[in-house]
Amino acid sequence: MVTKYQKRISGPMLDRMDIHIEVPRVDYEKLSSDRLGESSADIRARVESARERQRTRFGLRSLPTSDKQSRETLQSAIICNSDMRVAEVRQPKVQIGRDQRKSRARGDIVLRMSQLQLSARAYHRILKLARTIADLAGSDAIHSVYLAEALQHRPKILVS
Repeated sequence: MVTKYQKRISGPMLDRMDIHIEVPRVDYEKLSSDRLGESSADIRARVESARERQRTRFGLRSLPTSDKQSRETLQSAIICNSDMRVAEVRQPKVQIGRDQRKSRARGDIVLRMSQLQLSARAYHRILKLARTIADLAGSDAIHSVYLAEALQHRPKILVS
């Protein structure tokens, strides 16, 4: 039933969605388990750290809101990875990996782009998402593992 609905959404529309996650039904055994996952406080701290990393990367120390000019500047400012435009995605600050890992990661994305027939828009969205995943992991570089995770969040009907 979900597949039938997905086919009704156009490819270009799906291409504009950054993250596609399939959420399967949770078994009773997992719901009733005593095993605890990551706490909300830990997740919040990791997200706040990633956001601070992004603000530092984009040169935004604080969020001005006092006067009209500051608000206008804030509206055009890049505050987080999702705000990046193509030029910022290509800047050295957001380049993939370092040294030998850089060429391997670049090779990975080139291969996957051709295999999956990804559009330029999808390519930039994948890089932005991989940048965010790297930030959450506390990494300054986008490594192959972050790129692979970002690629996993592409819509499945576009992948097949």
